[in-house]
Amino acid sequence: MTPGRQTFPAGAAIRGVRRMLTAMLPAAACMLALASCAQQPPAASGPLGAADLHWLNTVSFGADQASIARLRELGRKRYLEEQLRMPPADPPAVTAVVAALPTLQGTAAERTRAAREERQRIAGLPDEMARQQAREALNRQGREAIADTVRRHLLRALYSQAQLREQMTWFWMNHFSVYGAKGQVRWALPDYEEHTIRPRALGKFSDLVLATVTAPAMLEYLDNMQSSANRVNENYARELMELHTLGVSGGPSGSRYTQQDVQELARVLTGFGINARGEPPRLAPARAALYRGDGLFEFNPNRHDFGAKTLLGRRIEPTGFDEAARAVAILAREPATARFISAKLAAYFVADNPPASLVDRMAATFTRTDGDIAAVLTTMFLSPELDRVLDAPGRKFRDPMAFVMASMRLAYDGRTVSNLRPVMNWLNQLGEPLYGHVTPDGYPAAEGAWASSGQMVKRFEIARAIGSGPAGLFAGDASLPPGPARFPVVAGKAYYDTIEATLGPQTRASLAQAETQAEWNTLLLSSPEWMQR
Repeated sequence: MTPGRQTFPAGAAIRGVRRMLTAMLPAAACMLALASCAQQPPAASGPLGAADLHWLNTVSFGADQASIARLRELGRKRYLEEQLRMPPADPPAVTAVVAALPTLQGTAAERTRAAREERQRIAGLPDEMARQQAREALNRQGREAIADTVRRHLLRALYSQAQLREQMTWFWMNHFSVYGAKGQVRWALPDYEEHTIRPRALGKFSDLVLATVTAPAMLEYLDNMQSSANRVNENYARELMELHTLGVSGGPSGSRYTQQDVQELARVLTGFGINARGEPPRLAPARAALYRGDGLFEFNPNRHDFGAKTLLGRRIEPTGFDEAARAVAILAREPATARFISAKLAAYFVADNPPASLVDRMAATFTRTDGDIAAVLTTMFLSPELDRVLDAPGRKFRDPMAFVMASMRLAYDGRTVSNLRPVMNWLNQLGEPLYGHVTPDGYPAAEGAWASSGQMVKRFEIARAIGSGPAGLFAGDASLPPGPARFPVVAGKAYYDTIEATLGPQTRASLAQAETQAEWNTLLLSSPEWMQR
């Protein structure tokens, strides 16, 4: 936002919270009282312009001092190139913590089969109370598998230098969304993010789609694991077309598929499922040669429809497992897919209603590069449209994940928290718990989903919790060792180097009335400017 601007896209909800904040703070305080506890910027350090700060806040979960310095050194183009090349490696502090998370040890197959054996053991217990206690213990272990996956995701979002990869992991986990609490998804969830989504977050879109087609978490969540030639389930095929690739038929992407196409794709996906037994099925020699198994995933040719299929006017020969690769290639190369994915990326990063010119160029890049995600992101992040939204009414509003991550990255810059329970609770309160969206469309990115007056009040409360002290963040929890508690000083170098110049006069006036560092922190982290990228 440009200095002095006073109109904010969140409208009445944010203005109402501003009035509430102003009324809560004493009017006679002075910012000079904060000077002694805030770190002043070096005289030789020039500020990062509003456009560059907005760009950095878009590429990352939120600017911190290290990313600010790196952008100054490299400039946008080289900074982006570096982000796109960064391997999916964790910083040492995060690596050690992730390695210690108990329920992430082993594989999805081992966790699922151990749970299956435990359910069988529980069923054989003679005492009902013992069975009930054992079931609750198993359910608790399943909840912790989800919680540890959340911890790992948050640690990377907060501390990884590969910020763009982590943002794209979050984006794709919403795009190819699964609900962690459904059935046995919880046991496969850690591997779904770690081995299916994250390594391919910046690669070829078709590779990413095909990986999700064989992902046990997705197969269970969308009910494909029992789909067979004589009992075809169309649920996953429909979502694969409507939500994952082409968009709604007849919608803005220009897709024109029919119910017949859905049925044909569902036939392609028969036999794709889960092997929780640990042993391949008994098959005749000819069929055994067509069997595929990888961990929990299996393609069972006995359950596959071997008739020829026609998808979007293209014939798919009956070859078994390889039919899925052919179907994914057809879907990924459709012009509707290029438009649908490009528009969704632009709506997440740039504006709720992104400029048509930008979406067209991104779609052209998608088509030209055969769905190279990194190339499409380069077109978007180096576009002039990204800077123009600074002065447009549709500037991108932070969803709860972006708001909490940016606030934590600024308030506790470089300090690794040891208790992520408060952070997880904040996301729950804001309505965006990780892996908690029941329906397969994922969490919305539009401002209208997150800018209600109730949401703004909760954001103020969370800003106050973050800004008023350690908030239990360094107390340790069942999975992480305790760390040293330190009071957050938001008015530090990153603030003076970048954020201060982007604040409007109303926010500056409110900050000038703060009597304590905690009040000042709260005001900044709940300001209208902070609600936007």
